[in-house]
Amino acid sequence: MKRIVAIVVGFFLVAQSTVGLAKSDESTLEQIGLGTGSVVGSVIYFPLKTVFCVLGGVGSIYTRIFVGPKSTHELVSTTCRGTWSITPDNLRGNESVSFVGDVPPYGPDVPDVDDSNWQ
Repeated sequence: MKRIVAIVVGFFLVAQSTVGLAKSDESTLEQIGLGTGSVVGSVIYFPLKTVFCVLGGVGSIYTRIFVGPKSTHELVSTTCRGTWSITPDNLRGNESVSFVGDVPPYGPDVPDVDDSNWQ
């Protein structure tokens, strides 16, 4: 089962990298190198990002209990947003890799701990 999952993920990463490679003016060897680097980089990067996100999710439980929903929102956003795979554009330097994600605005429909109307 693990082997099948690894093969499917590998094919997904190769397919993702070849779409970006098809529209470039680079040589075939450069495209192969960037595609291979993208797959190898993603195979190493994705598990690290997954562990970071899971730890952020576990930490958000305690943050929710002791601090409140706004801090929980910030913790989950920073750990689970951002770049999840390495693409050829990342390797070319056209796009940056963001291990820590940006925090979107905190929604008005979620009450804040400091709000006096919160029950």
